[in-house]
Amino acid sequence: MHILPWDLTVIPSKFFLFAEAAQYTLQITFFGILVGLLIGLAAALGRLSKHQWLSGICRAYIFLIRGTPLLVQLFIVYYGLTSIVTIAPIPSAIIALGFHNGAYIAEIFRGSIQSIDIGQMEAARSLGMPKAKAMQRIILPQAFKRAVPPLGNQLIIALKDSSLASTIAVPELMLKGRQMGSSSFMYMEMFLIVGIWYLIMTSLLSFVMHRIEQRLKVSDRD
Repeated sequence: MHILPWDLTVIPSKFFLFAEAAQYTLQITFFGILVGLLIGLAAALGRLSKHQWLSGICRAYIFLIRGTPLLVQLFIVYYGLTSIVTIAPIPSAIIALGFHNGAYIAEIFRGSIQSIDIGQMEAARSLGMPKAKAMQRIILPQAFKRAVPPLGNQLIIALKDSSLASTIAVPELMLKGRQMGSSSFMYMEMFLIVGIWYLIMTSLLSFVMHRIEQRLKVSDRD
């Protein structure tokens, strides 16, 4: 007799049926973060620009994205842009995740850049180095190192946020869980499997980011 109304014994047999969906989850997370890094760096530099119009545009982008839910942004990209050009669910999810992550990454980069002693830029300029080259060779490498811990946290958040892509039919973990649950009437069991997959992936990503942080600390001491 089952004490619980769920049959947890099906979890081992159904677990690896979610492997392909997990690959889609990692795929949209990876490319969403990659796009977010590019947008975030550009927005951070624009935010710090002395040109008021450029700084204003970047400030407005960060304000709008951080002030609205990712789900709304996802729907705007998927349902809004499809009235102009046809975009498949996976690229739509990557675009939405990229712009969403970009706003948060921009603030991470901005804080990291501003944490570097301004004297380093002044010293580079006094040696005749152009500001752009000084930023590229001196400021940004140090800022990237300082940004690694918060970027790791943003990566974990992006992985979990990718579950919202199921709302536009991206075949990732949450959609797979709903489909398996509706076909077997074992919603609790299927969503427990989804949760285990997310727990495994976030744990692995946390371990990798921790190792990267440790390596960077060693290189700083050297």
